[in-house]
Amino acid sequence: MNHHFPLPQGGELLLRRYPRSAQHGLQAWEAADEYLINELQNHGWDTDAPLLIVNDAFGALTLALHHHKPISMTDSRISELALAANAQDNQLEPAGQSLTSLAPWTEQAPGLVLMKLPRTNAMLEYQLAYLSQIMGPETLFIAAAKAKDIHSSTLKLFERYIGDTRTSLAWKKARLVFSKRDVNKPASELPLPLSWPLEGTDFSIYNHANVFSRANLDIGARFMLQHLPSQRTGNIVDLGCGNGVLGLMALVQNPEATVTFVDESYMAIASAELTVSHNLPSNTARARFVVNNCLDGAAVNSAELILCNPPFHQQQAITDHIAWQMFVDAKRALSPDGELWVVANRHLDYHIKLKRLFGNQTVVASNHKFVIFKAIKTS
Repeated sequence: MNHHFPLPQGGELLLRRYPRSAQHGLQAWEAADEYLINELQNHGWDTDAPLLIVNDAFGALTLALHHHKPISMTDSRISELALAANAQDNQLEPAGQSLTSLAPWTEQAPGLVLMKLPRTNAMLEYQLAYLSQIMGPETLFIAAAKAKDIHSSTLKLFERYIGDTRTSLAWKKARLVFSKRDVNKPASELPLPLSWPLEGTDFSIYNHANVFSRANLDIGARFMLQHLPSQRTGNIVDLGCGNGVLGLMALVQNPEATVTFVDESYMAIASAELTVSHNLPSNTARARFVVNNCLDGAAVNSAELILCNPPFHQQQAITDHIAWQMFVDAKRALSPDGELWVVANRHLDYHIKLKRLFGNQTVVASNHKFVIFKAIKTS
């Protein structure tokens, strides 16, 4: 696997995905990253104004332009950790600053904005609305993605929020998008979180733009909700909480327990906080919200029950290493006799992984598409 990202001025960066323990042959950058960096050789921009980089997955863009002290904006804690680890590997001091996806912009208009397109149009709309508020007429704005992910609908969003938009030719199956801020176009308001009623309850579930299954209840979560443990005590963890629907109902069904909501997405944690505060305002003292890469740093014996609906992708790549890390971290964090409950598609081999790790696993419930496994931490 190639870990050396070529720089147009000569030289290269050592770049690896994060976490380091599970590379699975996946490269830490795409052709779109290379295309962006190479394209900058053809453009000038105001280098006295801030350089903003949006959605840099593992630090390729930020580190290639390290000498410009870029500001890196991301919704991902994993991306922040990847950037720090790759900077250290390349003996680069942290430069510029990091902004979460919900942080306000406090600088002058950026001279250059580089964007890797996010996975969903909802997040793209949010970020384009944000950029419409901070870009000036002289800001150079270039976005990049795989060519197959840039559609006419994508370009219409750029034109709607920013202004005149054009695309490049394809190179290594990647394409660039150039968009110029139209000063006659008013800045857009940031889209508000979506909310929808949770069936069978009086609750509403809140979802920022980057939350998985933001428009409706995820079918895996729906199945887990039918089988949630109740009347437990101690600390329950909703691991990979998304909008917090599992943790919300865990608070309801386990009134003597505390619930810790954990996700690597800043928007997910903000959504879970909204979900709890709007629906159970008197129970907020029993809820804790943590942005984290799985359960990094969680204390041994700090949880009695962990609920998990694991993702099966990182960025655009299908992979099970995040689920595996969740299981490993869960085993460490659980108290003796503590339980990990996992809901997953039937075709995934999680029962094998759980048996290997915990020495046991049982099926709590299953249907034609999903299965819920329980693994117990033995002393």
